Amino acid sequence: MLSRILGCVLHGIAGNIVEVETFISNGIPSLEIIGQGDSTIKESRERVKAAIKNSGFEFPNRKIVVNLSPALLRKQGTGFDLPIALGILVASGQVILNTEDIFKSSMFLGELSLDGSVKGVRGVISMMLEAQRHSIKKVFVAEENYKEASIVEDIVIVGVKSLKDVISLLYCEPPPRVQVRKRKSPVSKLPDFSEVKGHAEAKRALEIAASGGHSILMLGSPGSGKTMLARCLSGILPEMNYSEALETTQIFSICSKNSISGLISKRPFRAPHHSSTLTSLTGGGRFPKPGELSLAHNGVLFLDELPEFKGEALEALRQPLEDGVITVSRLFSSEEFPSKVMLVCAANPCRCGMLFDEGRCRCTPYQKAEYLSKISGPLLDRIDMNIQVASVSFSQIDSSEKGEKSAEIRERVNSARKIQERRFKNEVFNCNGWLPLKLFKKYCLLSAEAGDVLERVYSNKNFSGREYTRVIRVARTIADMDCCETIEVKHISEAIQFKQLKWGEEFDYAGKSDSMDLVFTDKRSK
Repeated sequence: MLSRILGCVLHGIAGNIVEVETFISNGIPSLEIIGQGDSTIKESRERVKAAIKNSGFEFPNRKIVVNLSPALLRKQGTGFDLPIALGILVASGQVILNTEDIFKSSMFLGELSLDGSVKGVRGVISMMLEAQRHSIKKVFVAEENYKEASIVEDIVIVGVKSLKDVISLLYCEPPPRVQVRKRKSPVSKLPDFSEVKGHAEAKRALEIAASGGHSILMLGSPGSGKTMLARCLSGILPEMNYSEALETTQIFSICSKNSISGLISKRPFRAPHHSSTLTSLTGGGRFPKPGELSLAHNGVLFLDELPEFKGEALEALRQPLEDGVITVSRLFSSEEFPSKVMLVCAANPCRCGMLFDEGRCRCTPYQKAEYLSKISGPLLDRIDMNIQVASVSFSQIDSSEKGEKSAEIRERVNSARKIQERRFKNEVFNCNGWLPLKLFKKYCLLSAEAGDVLERVYSNKNFSGREYTRVIRVARTIADMDCCETIEVKHISEAIQFKQLKWGEEFDYAGKSDSMDLVFTDKRSK
């Protein structure tokens, strides 16, 4: 007898429906699983056999062939245990139903223990979304996966504890409908900008970065406050919309060792250690999985002590920072992972870190050059904003005066983001940080004076084409913060200042943000 049960497998962050076909015939007793399954699926033979016997059913003493269709699709994971066991029971006649429609419109996900209990699997959200696309009405999952599965709407979720539960629920018409519920992740305590002493220029730069989703590099002496400023950034970022939250939760569902308890509503903040490998940062493995870059999707990827990261890992960030996706290719598969992140970097200006502090730097010219060469020009070229974080004076750090709260800054950031969302409502992106060059003429209208300023600076400062696009994107965000449809001189001038900082140089602002004059002092020439 032949049976067909629906299961699902992950490829990248997407699910793929798999039809588990089971055929029982006369012959030497055996259980063969075909269809490009990995070693984990091959091992399921023993788990399924023990689970069926310990659940009070009889394991057929005949030849059993299980085909995972389509056969060309590589499969991995333990989620096929439940559909394989159920297929054997149906094919052997131990489970008899009046209609096969329940198997055509239902999907089964779960790993089996030897005693017949059903355990959870990873990536349930991706599998649920695939079931939704195929108009599957019911999905049977392990109880521990129930909360995670219930995030996806318009599907009946049935949580089960054991193989016996699945069989009993199949005979219930209709199976009990479980109310779909969406839960928000718990709010964690974030550092507040009001706790940061001084750093008015850095706060302004981070507000601009948050308003437009721009990448930023903070250069300053050790202890100047770079890390704290970066961590405060999470408190002023706008909340994700439902689509972004679902996509972010989907990635965490694949990577998390435990089941996700609800929809992730806060933008992720990932801060990998500088000893992280290329694979851990970008993703990979024999069957590629997302890395820190994708786990920060729709959020912040903070790289502290930037020059200490491995060169190959940093260079791998170039293409994702441009495209918003990263493709990881391996011998057995090639997967594409989303990676639209706000890259926030912090670095010391030299090995001792005191280059900006008068007379305190102990590095030789060779040591300075060696340290700075760790960060390539092409990578720096892809960072929208560069700022110097000066050390805080005694009067500032000793002051009891509180600065502006993150909640107040977040209101302004939300206002700027809403302007961008309305502007880009018909586009695939929703913030200025991902505005492509081909749409500049449509969305970035410069005044005549602003255009003259940009042309003059582009010619005199030897800006690259990429730096040109970064400056206009940042200027577009600053104009949105001022509720201006046209980019004026003050907007383009402030944006240009954020691309003027060079490695090993100290600068001071000369005048307000609408001034173009910058005074550079190269300490190495003294």
